[in-house]
Amino acid sequence: MTGSPIIRIAAKGDGVAADGRHVAGGVPGDMLLPDGSLEAGPNRVAPPCRHFARCGGCQLQQADEEALSRFVTDRVTSAAASQKIAVGELLETHLSPPHSRRRATLHGLKTAGKFVLGFREAGSHRIVDITECPVLREELFHIVGLLRAILTKISNKAPVDVALTLTDQGVDCTLTGIHLDGLGPTEALLDFAREHALARLSLDQGYGGETLWEPEPVTVTVGGVAVAFPEQGFLQPTQDGEGILARDAREFLEGAQTIADLFAGLGTFAFHVANPAKVLAVEAARDAHLACKAAANALRLPVHAMHRDLFRNPLQPEEISRFDAVLLDPPRAGAREQVATIAASEITRVVYISCNPASWARDAKTLVEAGFRLEKLRPVGQFRWSTHVELTSLFVR
Repeated sequence: MTGSPIIRIAAKGDGVAADGRHVAGGVPGDMLLPDGSLEAGPNRVAPPCRHFARCGGCQLQQADEEALSRFVTDRVTSAAASQKIAVGELLETHLSPPHSRRRATLHGLKTAGKFVLGFREAGSHRIVDITECPVLREELFHIVGLLRAILTKISNKAPVDVALTLTDQGVDCTLTGIHLDGLGPTEALLDFAREHALARLSLDQGYGGETLWEPEPVTVTVGGVAVAFPEQGFLQPTQDGEGILARDAREFLEGAQTIADLFAGLGTFAFHVANPAKVLAVEAARDAHLACKAAANALRLPVHAMHRDLFRNPLQPEEISRFDAVLLDPPRAGAREQVATIAASEITRVVYISCNPASWARDAKTLVEAGFRLEKLRPVGQFRWSTHVELTSLFVR
């Protein structure tokens, strides 16, 4: 029986056959048969998780390491090609290993006396009650089962979100949707936090996070600097992923004496590239800005933290031109307004770290049209087995 071979994986995770047809779950090397079924190829493996195909957390567990790496690489190079951007040097693709995710938000719901806790099914509000997870760090998954037991006792039938982050002091947990009625449930949560040595336990009852338990200030270490971690703050999803992004940033910025770090967050990259360079770390989120500022001041590091919304008030060309180089790591929407002023400045080196190849390619086109060339590009897959792809890039002119 003849068929059409699967040649690549599309952006949303479908396999694409040589004849252009899309098929769910297809992996390069599979054969799409005339009846619509798939004949397994050499790059197909048994999914490592029993919840795969139901749980929406992963889309590509059926693909082996080679196919995963090719998917991440193709997502990034195709984005560049879509804007006719020539790639100077394509660096080796980085994939985070299993059990490496150090932050996640789970969803929960009490049904018939049982508390269901896990990720949602793809395209659905139904929750998969996870009993294993090859993505999460073991420290986080250990807490999931313990939380399920306590939430069975104290929750009502309202949906609950559970945000977990692994910090220097242990697991930081924020519960949203839990409404404590009386002293008993509050004491039960405090006993839970104490017994299981949580770094912090916070409750959001509709008015923002309220810390119930934090025996010592919670921090995350970035670039060797312990930075106060705001409740539900942003952290790179894996430690190895942050390491590769930071290493590229340091190498791409080597020799620069003054650097503007835009969308700086907690100072994830600022603290990696500071000393001997002087860094301006610009961030709109006040909690992250203050955490970065306090850490820099405490250690007398050459990092100046600035609170500024770069979407509404981007650094202007004359401000950017004062620096030797610019580093930016914007949200998924990209940095259209800020990139336009970078393009109009006299800066000659830009390091762009992105979590969305599509918005990055749009912004990269603006830089290229202003005389920059894309010298280096690295695809990064921190969200293992998912279709979410990141990258590092160096532009010079």
